[in-house]
Amino acid sequence: MTARLLHLAAVPFEAARRVSILPEGHRSRRLHGHSFLARVRAELPAGWAPFPGGETDALRDHLEHCVADLDYRDLNQYLPVPTDENLARWVRARLRIPGIESVGIRSTRDQGADLAGSNQAHLWRRFRFEAAHQLPNVPAGHKCGRMHGHGFEVILHAHQDLGDDDMGIDCDRLGAVWAPLHRRLHHTCLNDLPGLANPTSECFSAWLWERLKPLLPALSWISVYETASAGCHYDGRHFRIWTEQRFESALRLVRAPDSASRRRLHGHSYLVRLHLSAPLDQVMGWVMDYGDVKARFQPLYRQLDHRLLNELPRLGDADAASLARWLRAAVAAELPQLDRIDLQETPGCGVSLCWGDPGPALPS
Repeated sequence: MTARLLHLAAVPFEAARRVSILPEGHRSRRLHGHSFLARVRAELPAGWAPFPGGETDALRDHLEHCVADLDYRDLNQYLPVPTDENLARWVRARLRIPGIESVGIRSTRDQGADLAGSNQAHLWRRFRFEAAHQLPNVPAGHKCGRMHGHGFEVILHAHQDLGDDDMGIDCDRLGAVWAPLHRRLHHTCLNDLPGLANPTSECFSAWLWERLKPLLPALSWISVYETASAGCHYDGRHFRIWTEQRFESALRLVRAPDSASRRRLHGHSYLVRLHLSAPLDQVMGWVMDYGDVKARFQPLYRQLDHRLLNELPRLGDADAASLARWLRAAVAAELPQLDRIDLQETPGCGVSLCWGDPGPALPS
């Protein structure tokens, strides 16, 4: 399948607002503030950036210039109703960037909205609970066969056509449908719940879907973080897992002009996130063991970590797009279920190489 390459950028800003369309007594009707994060994903045409490999930096510069007017401001002076959705519209209308896939606003670490070009809104909110579980079908000696626990995180995603509405589903509505489940899940053992004899991330996400979708028809995905670096998406039909790792590497962009700082030797703390999709193994209850994904990626990881990326064989340049394509080619035989690679050079800034269904953008 032909791959699509999306460039990603994220820029923070600090601002205050009142959201007057909310019901009387709602706390967000009062003047309050957030540490916002604006995000953009774009399929940029060749030649758009000042030089090959400079796309991510140029995208971030455009986004930073756009939101500079909002930084340390009262947002009601710019927008009558400064919801996350309307802020995303405001940013999208002012970004002079081709190929925009989505523009997002994260108002807190736990909630936000991403807006596509057709006013399709992807709203999300994160919830947490602490629980124990064990996986009964793993081979003898597998660590997940022992009783253990996690600080689980669940993100509920809702997708809807906003039209001209100022706000989609109020995040309080997502909180209301989640609250009864939180009471059942927090400080418990998942294996003890009816229907969760084998509580893998995949089986648990399907269990949640069955209970939440009737209450929230706009529910589009459920994301379950079993750990901070691995989890599962489920949309009622398809399972996608991801696992991520960080590596510390040096590079120089050899196609940058001599005057550009990126031509000099420099480095990044990279984040690489591998997404895999496949039918559920009916015995194990998973797409693939997270540990097996990491083990198969480990030989490649050793080539990346604490290295000069320009010395990698068959890598033409060390920009994020070239590196993501190199990773796909290098790991394809070991991980045939792989259908997306996210690679961030700095938080929220990098590329997403997709050759399957892109799925939701995980919050930065």
